[in-house]
Amino acid sequence: MDIQNRLKIMMFFQYFIWGSWLATFGAYLFNTLHFSGFEVSMIFSTKGLAALITPFIIGIIADKFLQAKYLYLFCHSVCAIALFYAASINNSAILFWVMLGNALAFMPTIALSNSISYHCLDKYNLDTVTVFPKIRVFGTVGFIIAMWTVSLCKFELSNAQLYIACAASILLVIYSATLPNIAVSKSQKQSWISYLGLDAFVLFKKPVMAVFFLFSMLLGAILQITNTFGGAFLHDFGKISEFKDSLIVQYPAILLSVSQMAEVAFILTIPFFLKKFGIKKVIMISLIAWTLRFGLFAFGDPTPFGFVLLILSMIVYGCAFDFFNISGSIFIEKEVSSDIRASAQGLFMTMVNGIGAYFGSILSGIVVDMCTHDGNKDWQTIWLIFALYALVLGIVFYYSFNYDHTKSKSAA
Repeated sequence: MDIQNRLKIMMFFQYFIWGSWLATFGAYLFNTLHFSGFEVSMIFSTKGLAALITPFIIGIIADKFLQAKYLYLFCHSVCAIALFYAASINNSAILFWVMLGNALAFMPTIALSNSISYHCLDKYNLDTVTVFPKIRVFGTVGFIIAMWTVSLCKFELSNAQLYIACAASILLVIYSATLPNIAVSKSQKQSWISYLGLDAFVLFKKPVMAVFFLFSMLLGAILQITNTFGGAFLHDFGKISEFKDSLIVQYPAILLSVSQMAEVAFILTIPFFLKKFGIKKVIMISLIAWTLRFGLFAFGDPTPFGFVLLILSMIVYGCAFDFFNISGSIFIEKEVSSDIRASAQGLFMTMVNGIGAYFGSILSGIVVDMCTHDGNKDWQTIWLIFALYALVLGIVFYYSFNYDHTKSKSAA
């Protein structure tokens, strides 16, 4: 089997695990365990809290001390154990700590899967910008299949979704052992800064990279909000008698999976947009799409017109997520040297899914509780608040990020 197909299998299972619970876990916590908005946001904040710590540390270890595939295998082993235990818990405080353990192990694997892919493509002289999106898209396919599996099996409000994720983790652990070996960087003379892997922070000396990482953090605050609350939002239409039997209420995860289907299409357009327009315009498109994502959610419902708005929201999500998350990773890969590749990807993960996601989770939970009256959530106001945030962020980014991709190409 050629290297591209081997990496596609890795990506498939990497995101199948996440897709098994990420978009449906919030509804399970709200509707089955009856947690508050703050309790749910705290549990989901474990992703951000973990990404503050382990991705960068694991990236340093992968660059300097231990092969990436062994770290990858170990992390997913921990995930399998944590997910299995989490399925038996109904106390929010205990569940927070168990899901934190899962997140501490899982979040580094996202950056590691990217680093492993970039290394292999580099080794086989394959163009990263052109080939990586075609590999990464199989992660999205895995995410979609996981969501459909959970929804069609009626596991959206059940702990069975965690058992599915656990089983997929075990399969990936076994497969990880077959991945190519990646030599660690062992230069003869290293400063203590380099030895500790802190040389990736040199990127902050470049103003354009400093601004990029800052906005990565701010945009990371909204990256997973609809995954946290989207399922609960759609399930709440079941409280309205005329909508309780609608397909949206019966199979919300399938509707949400349209977002990932859109990702499949948009991922494949990334090479064209990056080469044609550059990273600044691509991220601007992403921010506009995020504004539309939340704005369309605000006015969507199970009526024919409202359903069209929901479908449009799912479609623009593909653009919103991919044009930032995937393009940002590729941008960093092109801007850094190979000896700090894993560290730089870990730093990007820390800014986006760490600092940004953590504070985004906490603040979004507060917003949801503030807009909850007598047990009913004012979802329209909630989504409009998030839409306004994305719009303001886009305006500030346009005037702050000064990067000319045409000059960068000429220099290259």
